Amino acid sequence: MAAGPAGDLAFLAGQRLMVGIAGKEADADARRLIEDYRVGGVILFSRNLGEPDQVRGLCSDLAQCAREAGLPPLFIAVDQEGGQVARLAPPFTQFPGNPFIRSREQAEQFAKDCAADLLWAGFNMNMAPVLDVPLVADSIMADRAFSPDPGRVSELGTAVIEGLQRRGVLAVAKHFPGIGRTTLDSHVDLPTCQATAKELKEDLLPFAAAVAQGVAGVMLSHIVYPALDETWPASMSPAIARDLLRDKMGYNGLVLTDDLDMGAIARHFDVETAADQALAADVDLVLICKPGPSIGRVHEHMARALEDDPMLVSAAQKSMERMAQARKRFTRT
Repeated sequence: MAAGPAGDLAFLAGQRLMVGIAGKEADADARRLIEDYRVGGVILFSRNLGEPDQVRGLCSDLAQCAREAGLPPLFIAVDQEGGQVARLAPPFTQFPGNPFIRSREQAEQFAKDCAADLLWAGFNMNMAPVLDVPLVADSIMADRAFSPDPGRVSELGTAVIEGLQRRGVLAVAKHFPGIGRTTLDSHVDLPTCQATAKELKEDLLPFAAAVAQGVAGVMLSHIVYPALDETWPASMSPAIARDLLRDKMGYNGLVLTDDLDMGAIARHFDVETAADQALAADVDLVLICKPGPSIGRVHEHMARALEDDPMLVSAAQKSMERMAQARKRFTRT
């Protein structure tokens, strides 16, 4: 892909964005995000999702908009973990959540039933499974995690990954390198995990298993880990996203940030800094889940950064190659 003309750079920048939309229709504002910013993905929330035919129609309209704009197939994502975090309301299948999955067979059944719902509706990416290990009593993830045993989390998590991806739904393991030791909600503010590098090896075990399983995506947490990087949260850290996940652990799939609108980032960093750090860390998809001016600011800033630094253009092209490989795994586009 040529990268010289400004339009190509704007395309490369746009493909690195996964954004939220406001309502239940692919209205003019939603279409503008796809047509003008050429975003790589859209993530839908409860505010966007109603009865099944509406959900299916919305996903279809968004995918069609990307096709008409001449873009690669759109990543259409949702958080469908079950339990506390489930965006699809009845009559879609309702799941009790990871703490209630106690066997590999139950994990496989969840993946089968969840994939059936998502594929019917038109989703091709699920922001699941949670691979965090709640290793403290008051862990923020206690009600969303499989188990406090890293081995059990690895076993059940990889069963979900395999089951989703065998059916054509991209799985995204979260929240790397693990937030099970934290008690502060990163939706509100920026937590710090004081675990030692040795302790963090336990947290990393399920993610290593997910990498070995060929998980399509890994989502970075908005947590500072001084043992790994004293300055930046994982979602903005080259030391964690590039050096640890990609280089040391050998991961060559999609790397995603958590939502930049969350308090952990929004209260401490401007979006331009977050964009710079994401590019430096070889992040593929930057999530901005609230429709608004931040999307345009990040897109413009990233395009300008690409124009100023040929090395970033080369990295962006490698990111596009990773996205192309992920898109080949879709059952529906």
